[in-house]
Amino acid sequence: MITLLARLFLKSRQHSLPALRKGYGILCGAVGIFLNLALFGGKFAAGTISGSIAITADAFNNLSDAGSSFISLLGFYLAGQKPDPQHPFGHGRMEYLSGLVISMLILLMGFELGKTSVEKILHPAPVEVSPLVLAILLVSIAVKGYMAFYNHRLGKRLEAPAMRVTALDSLCDCAATTAVLLATLAGAFLGITVDGWVGILVSLFILWSGIKAAKETIDPLLGTPPSREFVDRIREIVLQHDGIEGIHDLIVHNYGPGRIMISLHAEVADDGDLLATHEQIDHIERELQETLGCHTVIHIDPVAVGDSRTDEARCRIETLVRCIDEAISIHDFRLVPEGDTVCVVFDATVPFNFRLTDQQVTDRIITAVQTMDNTCRVVVRVERPFT
Repeated sequence: MITLLARLFLKSRQHSLPALRKGYGILCGAVGIFLNLALFGGKFAAGTISGSIAITADAFNNLSDAGSSFISLLGFYLAGQKPDPQHPFGHGRMEYLSGLVISMLILLMGFELGKTSVEKILHPAPVEVSPLVLAILLVSIAVKGYMAFYNHRLGKRLEAPAMRVTALDSLCDCAATTAVLLATLAGAFLGITVDGWVGILVSLFILWSGIKAAKETIDPLLGTPPSREFVDRIREIVLQHDGIEGIHDLIVHNYGPGRIMISLHAEVADDGDLLATHEQIDHIERELQETLGCHTVIHIDPVAVGDSRTDEARCRIETLVRCIDEAISIHDFRLVPEGDTVCVVFDATVPFNFRLTDQQVTDRIITAVQTMDNTCRVVVRVERPFT
């Protein structure tokens, strides 16, 4: 159905990822509102006919899902808006915010279902079953299963966390309605009142799913490192150009799916032609934009290339640093003459949660280098990796 509606309502020119994400997000949100309202009407009628509190509660759960679909639709619509003076990086993170709101509703649903289940255990009540009631519950399970399928498929295809959260929400609804159906059948045909206990198990599953969904949307809002594959692709594109000796201080800023900014330092020969180097850096920035769809800012770091003294000093100091810890790496290495002596300047990158403090790392490196040559001055800046 989604494929058919997409052919009817999505414009054929929407080939870019942001446009497709916005179009499918709004379409799936609208379909979700319609289906959830239809399920609410059917289950509310079934709950009234059977006298089942569980079915009635499940109906209002679908009503809250209609609200979630509206939030998702609104999130995709706002995320697709163009940048403006107040939001120069666009509105892409609205997708994450809408997903976070939906995950909070999942948690609320799990809590309320658990509360209702405890009440059913303490105060069990008989439930009447009819073919109409069973048919409504079975249709509800099928519809929710379909919603979970298409939201998961599109969420994975378009890299849309909000859709994946919606798919998880629909899967939870499938489990909840299945539990209601089984409990209803057990009470009607076996005389066993288990709907409360089944509801407790389902509520725990829903709470776990809600926590997982919240983490999936909170992490990109706080800022997460890019994938190793994405970093390797950036390095491959930059280093394939002649004259680029290396890169470091790579930072990937994520302002929402399809809205990424890259900044990095490119090492170039200190005796090269400045204008030619600048032109080459501009070309690399354009290539990253065209290939990866990322706005890029590259800082030029001049390094001594082919200088035996610098190469030998760097090699020896790298060995000393690895003796302190294999996890430490150095870059921006240079020798600065100071009269009859020399100043050794470089940056040391250490991992997060390192066993030593920054000051301890600095002191150990300086001590190691000055033990090798006590006439030099050492300047070290300790930093953390962003990738």
